[in-house]
Amino acid sequence: MSLALQFFIAGGIGLLLVMLVVGLWVTSQIREGVMRNSAATTALYVDSVIAPLLPDMRTSRELSDTVKRALDETLGQGALGKRLVSFKLWRRDGMILYAKDTALIGKQFEPNANLVAAFGGNVVAEYNDLDDDPESHEEKRVNAPLFEIYNPVREPWSGEVVAVSEFYEIADDFQTTLNAALWSSWLVVAGATATALALLSGIVFRGSHTIQTQRAALEAKISELQAALSQNSTLRQRVQRASRRATAINERYLRRIGADLHDGPAQLVALAALRMDSPILLDSGSSSEQREAEIAGIHKTLGEAMREIRGICNGLVLPQIETQAVIDILRLAVSEHERRTSSSVALTLPARLPELGTSEKISIYRFVQEGLNNAWRHGKGRNQAVKAGVKSGRLIVEVMDGGPGFEPGKSEGLGLAGLRERIESIGGQFETLSGPQGTRLVISLSVEEQP
Repeated sequence: MSLALQFFIAGGIGLLLVMLVVGLWVTSQIREGVMRNSAATTALYVDSVIAPLLPDMRTSRELSDTVKRALDETLGQGALGKRLVSFKLWRRDGMILYAKDTALIGKQFEPNANLVAAFGGNVVAEYNDLDDDPESHEEKRVNAPLFEIYNPVREPWSGEVVAVSEFYEIADDFQTTLNAALWSSWLVVAGATATALALLSGIVFRGSHTIQTQRAALEAKISELQAALSQNSTLRQRVQRASRRATAINERYLRRIGADLHDGPAQLVALAALRMDSPILLDSGSSSEQREAEIAGIHKTLGEAMREIRGICNGLVLPQIETQAVIDILRLAVSEHERRTSSSVALTLPARLPELGTSEKISIYRFVQEGLNNAWRHGKGRNQAVKAGVKSGRLIVEVMDGGPGFEPGKSEGLGLAGLRERIESIGGQFETLSGPQGTRLVISLSVEEQP
């Protein structure tokens, strides 16, 4: 589950418990407040009605018949008579001085907690909670909600509690009022809880959405970083392999150059040196014609050595291609090959090619040069062609011929192996396709199109 859903469930349960606790506390306070107010109002009314009828309760041990008849008439008629189910007047020692049930008058009972609290000066009220006191059997038979009130009767001039009136009121209106107050309080508490839950859930859902979005972005970044790390590891391994192969190829190049120098110019120079020690030159008796012929032979031998040295140097030194465009470099490589071999090459170029760095330009020149040399040497110069273009953000250069072909991978010479390492070292791809119909060499370099 998402964080927002977890919060909604856990927060909802927590707020529900808080709502129940607060609701119960609020309703209990409202219930007690309504009971106190209703009891105080009813007690004040009853006290105002019966107080003038009572004698001096400090000195009277019992009520006279006249007082009892007056109380019977007052409590049994009118609105008060309809509302009051029972009425008792208690003395401090637990004796009932007056009751609507005349059988209880003069009897003495153990004062209960409500009676003791009332003699302490407090108005005590209970709703529909009849205790097990023996004097309350008549009230229990009434099939209606009752409001039990203990009201202290005070001496007018001193304010001292001299008696307690206990009466039971039919509480139909009180029940309606109490229910309305309780429902209102529960609705307020529930509404406040729901509002708080909605506000907090909105904040948490928004934060959760932000976290999910950031998590998805971070996961995407991590995936990209992992891919980049994997690619870097692969490239590092390729660079290491290329470096090792380049070292080996350089050694082979050096050995080949050394062999070319040893077998070619060195032999000619050695031959010229030997002819310098010829008896014809050293013998003073030789004719001038013989001496001139020998010297001419030496010059010819040294000239051949110089031509071979220049040929080797021409293969090692590139023309100035740093400032030339890629199209011009391709044209230069093709024209140089045509000049050296007196053959023709089909060159296919677009109107424009992207600009590249010096390393890429040198690699392209060497690729075309080596590919055309192989086409001339192994393919007999048949159907030589060079083609270049841009596809999917990559520069594609191809060298083709119509020779007999060879088996790629097994018959690659030093030149192709060196080209492969050179192209892969700058992030390019090298591909060899060969068969009976001819050979096609392809390189692919990543470029950015220039406007």
